[in-house]
Amino acid sequence: MADPARVKPKSEESQENEVGDKGPVGIDESAESSSQQSHKDDDKPEHGKESNAEGDEDEGSSGLDPSAAKKLKVDPEKKKEKRQKVDEDEIQKMQVLVSSFSEEQLNRYEMYRRSAFPKAAIKRLIQSITGTSVSQNVVIAMSGISKVFAGEIVEEALDVCDKWGETPPLQPKHMREAVRRLKSKEQIPNTKHKRILFH
Repeated sequence: MADPARVKPKSEESQENEVGDKGPVGIDESAESSSQQSHKDDDKPEHGKESNAEGDEDEGSSGLDPSAAKKLKVDPEKKKEKRQKVDEDEIQKMQVLVSSFSEEQLNRYEMYRRSAFPKAAIKRLIQSITGTSVSQNVVIAMSGISKVFAGEIVEEALDVCDKWGETPPLQPKHMREAVRRLKSKEQIPNTKHKRILFH
């Protein structure tokens, strides 16, 4: 009888045989799989490069190469220069226009430039409507908007005066007609009138 310590159970023998049988095959398979893996890895960097390029396109340059991204960063500076150039052109045009004014037109232009709504009255009005205190910047903005609004009404009233064959100065009837026309063009908000969407 064989020594039980030396006798291996069948399961261990079968495992060793399987390992032994698969030893070279397992190595070959692992070599094949590693070579296949290396081929895949060779392919992956190209894929990775493409995906990185796509990622770069999505992140920084929105579909453009890095040199284009640098150009995009430079664009705000170019826009600033363009704005300054446009501003300078407008200033020159205004200077030419003002220099060609007659004395009466120049006086009227000066009065227009100096005119403004009183900021205290505008502030009181805003606070009475909103019920809260407002900053000085809001008051300045609203007074500027009010001046533009009054200018639009006066321009329309002058057109009305010309169409009616009358000469300035403007009268209340011209102003009322100007307001009516601007409301019909929906350039003045009308809170009382509610638009019916469906008839």
